Amino acid sequence: MQIELAYGKGRLTATLPSKNVVKVFHVRPMEAIEDPAAAIRERLRNPIFSPPLAQIADGKRTACIVVSDRSRPVPNRELLPPILETLENAGIEGANVLILIATGLHEPGGRDDVVEILGEEIADAYNVEWHDAEYPEASVYLGMSPRDVPIRVNRRYIEADVKILTGLIEPHLMAGYSGGRKSICPGIAGRETICAWHAPRFIEHEKARYGILDGNPIHEEALRIARKAGCDFIVNTVIDASRRIGGIFAGDLEGAHHAGIRFARKYVFDTVPTPVDIVVTSAAGYPLDHSWYQAIKGVAAAADIVKPGGTIILAAACEGGLGHPVLGEIVERFPTAEAFMEAIHGDYFRINQWQLEELAMVLRKARVRVVCKGIDAREIGKYYVVPAPTVESAVADELQRLGADATIAVIPEGPYVLAKQG
Repeated sequence: MQIELAYGKGRLTATLPSKNVVKVFHVRPMEAIEDPAAAIRERLRNPIFSPPLAQIADGKRTACIVVSDRSRPVPNRELLPPILETLENAGIEGANVLILIATGLHEPGGRDDVVEILGEEIADAYNVEWHDAEYPEASVYLGMSPRDVPIRVNRRYIEADVKILTGLIEPHLMAGYSGGRKSICPGIAGRETICAWHAPRFIEHEKARYGILDGNPIHEEALRIARKAGCDFIVNTVIDASRRIGGIFAGDLEGAHHAGIRFARKYVFDTVPTPVDIVVTSAAGYPLDHSWYQAIKGVAAAADIVKPGGTIILAAACEGGLGHPVLGEIVERFPTAEAFMEAIHGDYFRINQWQLEELAMVLRKARVRVVCKGIDAREIGKYYVVPAPTVESAVADELQRLGADATIAVIPEGPYVLAKQG
């Protein structure tokens, strides 16, 4: 049978043996909103557990709108105009509106990246800044969380009269779901906060997984930090497999976010009765598979449905390369996943080590093979995975290793699907 995996800005077609494939996961069909601009305006007027945005903005002088960086396919060109229009009509001049790009510890971009995120018209008309987590003066210290995470959040956001978060709700490998509070932590948090929030005691907690909120310390800490920083209004979306807007959730930080999660779960959650021997998956295509750093999320999304000793085969274009130079430093120092994990449970710490930590946790359960065109096979092989030239060759090798009757599941949209057993 032929399958199509999200890959770069297109699709990667592969042929698999039909008799072995027991499940193909998909995002369920979602009715796209025909007139997103009208729907967004309606949600701004009638939000969830919140006064209308116009009422919140009335009499205020400044506003800060937080948007995701280009690693998330948020439909900002549709979301932002009604928000900006509402603020202007409430009396907040455009010159007093800051659009703050939530980078976390990702690298800031240039002019082309801003245009990709916002569109040229908005990029030219408004003040736009990249969050800088590394610069201490750019953040404000707000105290310690109950779990001893130091709370530092972007100063421009804290000082704004109206604080607005935008984002995308989708399954997230650590926080359960993206959106809501994640725009603040890690989005516009300081380096100290982000590093503490990504500590092994949180990352490796059994509840810090895709689709889990209750008892998830990553989610709970991010929510506490967001509450401490404050948020007047959120506008989050859910998109379909074609990245059209299917749901808009505006209003209270928690109420609107949870409403969006309930909506998203109906479309992204799916199960297979028992774990399978081989999972063929993707990193959801561009922008998530632009770098190896982000593409690891596709591996983590498949972990729940693979058998111990089985194999996850990931197809990710990685045309942007590794995504962060620290990954190369780590594997040069620690040539095995076991050595790396032992080190981070001691005194060793490097910014952005947590993506390799997620990979190493999966490797305790299953083998990982990677098909990618953006990184040389010898190079990607240093990252504790086995490279493969094609999906077909990887599957053939694993059928030989695991047996001709080995079962296969396919997740064409990778981490945008909440694949579970049960």
